[in-house]
Amino acid sequence: QLQASGGGLVQAGGSLRLSCGASARTFSTLVMGWFRQAPGKEREFVAGIGWTGSSTAYADSVKGRFSISRDNAKNTVYLQMNSLKFEDTAVYYCAAAASRDYLSIRDRVNYWGQGTLVTVSS
Repeated sequence: QLQASGGGLVQAGGSLRLSCGASARTFSTLVMGWFRQAPGKEREFVAGIGWTGSSTAYADSVKGRFSISRDNAKNTVYLQMNSLKFEDTAVYYCAAAASRDYLSIRDRVNYWGQGTLVTVSS
């Protein structure tokens, strides 16, 4: 079970940090990631991270502004979002993939968390 939190209303240029806690005992062997879905659009990949946290991947639209990290001792993955733009407004979803390949989560998600709404005002 994945539980995301940290969404809210922020002005453009501001920052937010999303958190996602997992109840899985196997958290340290799950590839973790974040996706988002804006109104009227399809869900899209935002960021992914491998087992140890040393391998990460980002969508081009968030590179240099967002940072994904994980704390395996706390079964938690984070998404630090800086320099937020109006177009970052979306429901953000935590996701997990039972895979060794940190890039696999872009195409195959085994577990979804509930979404948390991020609203960026212009």
